[in-house]
Amino acid sequence: MSLGFGLLSAQTRPGETGWSRAYQETLQITQDAERLGYKSIWTTEHHFVDDGYMPSLMVVSAALAAVTETIEIGTGVLLAPLHHPLRLAEDAATVDLISDERLVLGLGLGWSEVEFEAMGAEITKRGRAMEEVLEILPRAWSGEPFRHQGAVYDFPELAVRPTPSRRIPILIGGNAEPAIRRAARLADGIFANATVERFLEQVGWIKDELEKTGRDREEFRIIHYSVLLPGDSEEKAWEKGLPHLWQMMWKYADMEASASRPGPAPEAPPLTDDQREALRRRSTIAGTGDQIVETLLEIRERSGMNVEFVARSYFPTMEYGEQLELMEKLADEVAPHI
Repeated sequence: MSLGFGLLSAQTRPGETGWSRAYQETLQITQDAERLGYKSIWTTEHHFVDDGYMPSLMVVSAALAAVTETIEIGTGVLLAPLHHPLRLAEDAATVDLISDERLVLGLGLGWSEVEFEAMGAEITKRGRAMEEVLEILPRAWSGEPFRHQGAVYDFPELAVRPTPSRRIPILIGGNAEPAIRRAARLADGIFANATVERFLEQVGWIKDELEKTGRDREEFRIIHYSVLLPGDSEEKAWEKGLPHLWQMMWKYADMEASASRPGPAPEAPPLTDDQREALRRRSTIAGTGDQIVETLLEIRERSGMNVEFVARSYFPTMEYGEQLELMEKLADEVAPHI
C-alpha cells in the first residue's frame, strides 16, 4: 500500500473542555492506520489555537513510535523557523532512534504572525532561516563537530548527540515556487497540497531544479496530500464530509483571533453557498473508491513522476467510529490500487 493518512492535529471539538480524548484518539488512529496497512501517518503543527491544534510534533511522534512497529511517522509539517535547529536536530534524532528509522521530517515556513511574535522568531527572515536549517540538520546528524555562522543562527563548534543511525529524510511543505525549488536543491522531497493544475506546475519546477543541480529524479520523493472523501457516490461523499471539512478549513481563518480568546473552541458559523462552492474547488477528491483512484492515478500519470499520496482525511469533529469507517473505506477501496 502506498497511501498515507493524516493530518493528525489533536484538536478538541467545539465546546469540549478536556484535552485527553484528542491525544488518546491520536494514538489509537495511528495504531488503526498501521493495522489497516497504511504506509505512513502524518502530524501537523500550530500554536496557541483555542482548540489545542497540535503544538508538539516531536513529542507526539515519539509517542506514536512507541505504540507502533512498522508505519512511517511523518511531520506534515513542522514549522522550522519556530524551532532552534540544534534542538530540532536532537529531538528528531531521538525520535528516529526510538522508531527504528521510521521518521520523515517534513518542514514548513509557517505563516502566522502571532506564532512568530510569541516565539521570538522573525517572520521576515523565515526563508533564510529555512535555508540555514536545511544546511545545519545534516551536519548535526553526522555526529561530527561543526561550526555554524549564518544570518539567522550562530553557534560555536560542537557535536550534536545522540546521532541517528542514518541521515533522516527531510521533506519541504509549501506552495510557492521558492519553497518548491528550495526543496529540490536542499531536501529529499516535497509534501504538497495543491489543486491538480497547481501541483503539476510545482512538479515542473522540481524537474527544472533537479536538472540544474544534477540530482537524480528517482531519489527525490514527491508526496501529494489532499482531502479524500469516500462514499457511495460523489454527492453522498460531499454530503457526509462537508460539515467536517468546513469546520477544519474555517479554523485556519480563526486561528490568530483564537490565540487571545478564552475557550472552549466555538463551532464554525453556518456555511454559505459561496463558501460551499469554494470548498468544492479546493484540492478535495470526493466520490466512490473507483473515482478517487482514477483521479489519483491521473495525477501521477500527468506528473511523470512517482507521486505518493496521503489522505488528509482526519477530521477532529468526527466521532471515532465514523472516522474509523472512513479509514477502512479508503484502505479497502483506494489504497490497493495506487
